[in-house]
Amino acid sequence: MSGSVETVASHLRALATKQAGGARLPSVRDLMRQFGVSPVTVRKALVHLGHQGIVESKPGQGIFVVDRKTTAERSGDMGWQALALGPRRASAEAVGTLLRVPQERIINLGNGYLPEHMQATHLLASAANRALRRPGIWNRVPLEGIEPLCAWFADEMAGAFNAHEITICPGTQSALAAAFRALTSPGDSILMESPTYTGAIAAARAGGLNLVPVPTDRQGIRVDLLEDAFRTTGARILYMQPTYANPTGAVLASDRRDKILALLARYNAFLIEDDWARDFCLDGSAPPPPLAASEQDGHIIYIRSLTKSAAPGLRVGAVCARGPALERLRAVRAVEDFFVSGLLQETTLQLVTSAAWPRHLRNLRVALRERRDALVAAVHKHLGHESLLQTPSGGLHAWIQLPVGVSDMEVTERAAQVQMTVSPGWHWFPADAPGSFLRLSFAALPPASYDEAIARLADICTTGRERLR
Repeated sequence: MSGSVETVASHLRALATKQAGGARLPSVRDLMRQFGVSPVTVRKALVHLGHQGIVESKPGQGIFVVDRKTTAERSGDMGWQALALGPRRASAEAVGTLLRVPQERIINLGNGYLPEHMQATHLLASAANRALRRPGIWNRVPLEGIEPLCAWFADEMAGAFNAHEITICPGTQSALAAAFRALTSPGDSILMESPTYTGAIAAARAGGLNLVPVPTDRQGIRVDLLEDAFRTTGARILYMQPTYANPTGAVLASDRRDKILALLARYNAFLIEDDWARDFCLDGSAPPPPLAASEQDGHIIYIRSLTKSAAPGLRVGAVCARGPALERLRAVRAVEDFFVSGLLQETTLQLVTSAAWPRHLRNLRVALRERRDALVAAVHKHLGHESLLQTPSGGLHAWIQLPVGVSDMEVTERAAQVQMTVSPGWHWFPADAPGSFLRLSFAALPPASYDEAIARLADICTTGRERLR
């Protein structure tokens, strides 16, 4: 451990030995202020102490002393595992927060999925019934997926890929992990938008990659800084969400698209294009076509999923590639789990080819647009116009900048104490964050609830400012 990480860890270890199990320890913000360190340093100290069974960090709640008596009663001596396992590469803390099922009566502003009443559950039930009547539904299916579903994805991709260049995966997260493993080796550098999807950050770290952040603005990734990053790092992989980026909602500007394609060709690099929110265009005009539709030389690995627009349990997506990269992706997928269940694929096909699917998407966009507008109005009213960096034209989230000196982690912890969930900004940065941010979802609550929810959040932020005085 570095000296600063050891200093924070030693301090927490000393505090924990003097307190009973379950006692709350100083917050991340308090530790940052006391020792003059970054949140990354504090998190490293917490991971180290967590491995030793001394403290546990509960996202959205705080840092607590582990109940050593209870732990000792229910487990044996696990100390040998630290030596056997070696350094830890993967952490599911941020992703685990997103996957946590919200409890009733929680004001949920941190959710990344549609609420159940907006999901395509009834359509899926009918689709599953039709799928079950298909002959051979329980048989093996091709590694790349059933041909009609691959063909449907190809039709959706504006001619970017043919059906034989598509591989069905169990959702975006699996596709990302497979792409990182297929195209990189541990220690390689990967360029990522900053901020970007926390699941991609977690998958890249689990693959032992060196994450290189490239700043963004309201028009997407900064192309001038991207060129510098390619030149100085030697990276051959770029991960991006050009359309309705998560968490910012940015759409890549049209004048940057050709420049990015030119950089990929110049540096012999791959772009992993994560098109997660294409179904969530909220302002009428169609989203721009995928970058992959403008490139024919195999530089782009394209990922599309149906999980967000249908239901969390429909873990079906597609990863698309050409040339040797396609073969490497399929080799990784074969090693992982052979193929996605034929029943799940056939259910998906029955869903997306039904007459009701386009109607579901239209209704969904109308509902999400109403919720987005309610959230934006409430943020402007209670947090100020300057806090909302841009009104998202699609997706499920808004990106909020907190006042100077107000910690996103402290706000998250205090919000949890009043039965509210938000997503702290530091989860979404591949490296240190340049400020304090929150990702707020406009999917989970009815429109009438946002004014009260954001008013409560503003009170928490005001309390944070007052503590600095």
